Amino acid sequence: MEAEAADGPPGGAEAALSCFSFNQDCTSLAIGTKAGYKLFSLSSVEQLDQVHGSNEIPDVYIVERLFSSSLVVVVSHTKPRQMNVYHFKKGTEICNYSYSSNILSIRLNRQRLLVCLEEAIYIHNIKDMKLLKTILDIPANPTGLCALSINHSNSYVAYPGSLTTGEIVLYDGHSLKTVCTIAAHEGTLAAITFNASGSKLASASEKGTVIRVFSVPDGQKLYEFRRGMKRYVTISSLVFSMDSQFLCASSNTETVHIFKLEHLTNSRPEEPSTWTGYMGKMFMAASNYLPTQVSDMMNQDRAFATGRLNFSGQRNICSLSTIQKLPRLLVASSNGHLYIYNLDPQDGGECVLIKTHSLISSGTTEENKENDLRPSLPQSYAATVARPSTSSASTVPGYSEDGGALRGEVIPEHEFATGPVCLDDENEFPPIILCRGSQKGKTKQS
Repeated sequence: MEAEAADGPPGGAEAALSCFSFNQDCTSLAIGTKAGYKLFSLSSVEQLDQVHGSNEIPDVYIVERLFSSSLVVVVSHTKPRQMNVYHFKKGTEICNYSYSSNILSIRLNRQRLLVCLEEAIYIHNIKDMKLLKTILDIPANPTGLCALSINHSNSYVAYPGSLTTGEIVLYDGHSLKTVCTIAAHEGTLAAITFNASGSKLASASEKGTVIRVFSVPDGQKLYEFRRGMKRYVTISSLVFSMDSQFLCASSNTETVHIFKLEHLTNSRPEEPSTWTGYMGKMFMAASNYLPTQVSDMMNQDRAFATGRLNFSGQRNICSLSTIQKLPRLLVASSNGHLYIYNLDPQDGGECVLIKTHSLISSGTTEENKENDLRPSLPQSYAATVARPSTSSASTVPGYSEDGGALRGEVIPEHEFATGPVCLDDENEFPPIILCRGSQKGKTKQS
């Protein structure tokens, strides 16, 4: 999940926060600045440890880390059409790819890497970065809105299917085929996200009043939540908890909403014989005779809990995570701060702010703070392609499903390593592959 910061804090070019993103399981936070990028560990409430920082690439506006591995993908405003993939612990560039227009967003799991442009989506095989598919028949997508299931066993992709309505195209990243189209909203889409298992898909429109959850892959509506009625808002992030029991939504307002994914209609006890209970039953019965829009509004579930920010109108992203064995609400904002709230699933209500961290000044570079950053192991573990040649690059046609060139676009071919570049342990990805020797000056043909 990633956001471009609209308004950075004062303090000069180096202090400006240009983007921020949580990794796939919310164990790490990445930020991009005018000076470069930083990665933080989210293992503690009291302390925000900086795992890594780099000033080699200035003006970063996209930075995505693959779970807790050493693989990080970076895009800079200096070269907005180029994606750079690094092994940050070893200081090695794994590869870089260039595209026909500016890169708007990047999503990745342990099998696929998505690069979203305004009028195309590129699907790479992450173990060797080979381009598997270019989806060209999509409507203009100026915000780069797309989602990828973090569960690499299914790798479902979702993206807008219309410029004027909230239609979602569900795509299979394994078979590289369209699965179905979901008519999610009347208005244009603003946010889409999968749960951790890839079995549910949540969406919100530009109005920001209603959030819906659909089953995957059949696209059936499971839940409908009302964020508000009085004002339209801009949804800036939408995320499930890792256990899929909660869904969190943040916007340009001062309130973060948390919804509980449960069907109350099947397990709701009999209402007590009180005046309130009687009136509740009367309203539910009357809803059957009201116009559809009014009836739907009465049946939509409200927020289970909320988190209140002391500001509004700034870009932010939220996440639900377990830190030190307790559930937390995390909000990273373009004002350069990370807010951590206590979330008690038993009580609901308003979440209590327990800690605020500065993302500009906090942390020291201690690369061994995380468990996944252990000393390098023997070369029997995961390997990936290595640093591209600095000489004139050869080119390879963009691959399509049938292996042909598309619209004459070409992508610079990366060189392969003379020896494997190992990630830190067997849980890191890309998976084990046999790295070939240097192929300078040669091109690959599909």
